[in-house]
Amino acid sequence: IIGMGESRRDRASLLQVLAGLNPHPESVPINGLVAVEGTPLEDQEPWEPLELVRMVAVARILMPEARVRLSAGRERLSQEAQILCLLAGADSIFYGDSLLTTSNPAVQADQALLAAAGVSSSLEGVAAA
Repeated sequence: IIGMGESRRDRASLLQVLAGLNPHPESVPINGLVAVEGTPLEDQEPWEPLELVRMVAVARILMPEARVRLSAGRERLSQEAQILCLLAGADSIFYGDSLLTTSNPAVQADQALLAAAGVSSSLEGVAAA
């Protein structure tokens, strides 16, 4: 999860640790903090969208066989920023009504996103998470 007060060096170190595992993780979810009212991080400064793009790109370079998943925080991203994440190496998105505590874009919005990115999807008839 980016945006919890960590530095770029902290993020790079985390990705280096994951990349050092043998085998690499099968799944690497990349999340942006969603500051939820009533939690210890509710007043955390918002993260920059390009920081999420950077995390996706570095994860993809370091772990080419892993499924890099664009996860929480997508609602803070413009369609263009989400497409940049896909181009940077994200090969999966979490979709549906909500994650654990935060909402996700509607399935129709994700279908439009993937179409705009030129990505074929198999969201038709798939149950939302």
